[in-house]
Amino acid sequence: MFVTDAASVSRAHAIAATVRERLAAHAVPGELTLTGGSSLPGLLTKGDIDLHLRVRAGQFESAVERLRAVAGAVHPEIWTRTFATFERTDEPAVGIAVTVLGCEHDLRFTRGWARLAEDPDARDEYNALKRAEEYEDAKSQFFDRISRPGWDAAEPAP
Repeated sequence: MFVTDAASVSRAHAIAATVRERLAAHAVPGELTLTGGSSLPGLLTKGDIDLHLRVRAGQFESAVERLRAVAGAVHPEIWTRTFATFERTDEPAVGIAVTVLGCEHDLRFTRGWARLAEDPDARDEYNALKRAEEYEDAKSQFFDRISRPGWDAAEPAP
């Protein structure tokens, strides 16, 4: 793990732009944004790149089908009618989460990462979680909490 800085975030944005071009070449609909630990300076990351593809409800099936030409399906057992995950195993690895605009996962990603961008205390808590050996469940609970409407940064973690 390493702590991101302006240069590493810039590289992540460049990778996102390359993926965006690849998606356009395969007519994958939607808006692609950079999320994850590589998206903001000062966050701990494994160095992978997390991307969020937001699509309208009527585009979801098409986006998922066309993405199969660009990236491999990941964890299809957790997919829903509004959420799917893919990964390119390039170096660095690139994960792509596809969500329907306004669905639970879409709101969780957009609200959670917006709050991390604006709140240094939330970033500190995120980094503390990432330092633990087994952090995925705690990180998921953290995002559940910070993506709720009306979340207060002063609210203690459970």
